[in-house]
Amino acid sequence: MRGKAFLDTNILVYTFDADAPAKRDTARRLVANALAEPGSAVLSWQVVQEFLDVATAKFAVPLSPAEARLYLSQVLRPLCEVYPDPGIYDDALGVRERYGLAFYDCLILASATRAGCRRLYSEDFPEGFRLGPLEVVNPFRRTAAG
Repeated sequence: MRGKAFLDTNILVYTFDADAPAKRDTARRLVANALAEPGSAVLSWQVVQEFLDVATAKFAVPLSPAEARLYLSQVLRPLCEVYPDPGIYDDALGVRERYGLAFYDCLILASATRAGCRRLYSEDFPEGFRLGPLEVVNPFRRTAAG
């Protein structure tokens, strides 16, 4: 990886998706690389919250509290680098004002920017969307058909 990357919630969710094996494999590779190369990829408190909500309530087979705690300690905490403060909300509002995106998407962009990331891995933004030096990359684009 060149430059730091930010992992959006959907990357983590796909690591558990048996119905989309190509996306699952891509997501698992991204997470494994992030854990193997500390500082190469990060996430925010928002991603942690969103993932735990989905994993414990919306998965076909939800994670138990014990499984969620294990994932929290082994994956989420080691990668979480961005935490809330008044400035990040102000940054997100500026992104919203400029681009008209949903506020929670603006928080993701503001968090990735705050962390100094060059790439945001997500399928929730237009491919190639840029915010300063930050570029959105959909890692599933090549695997979407399979």
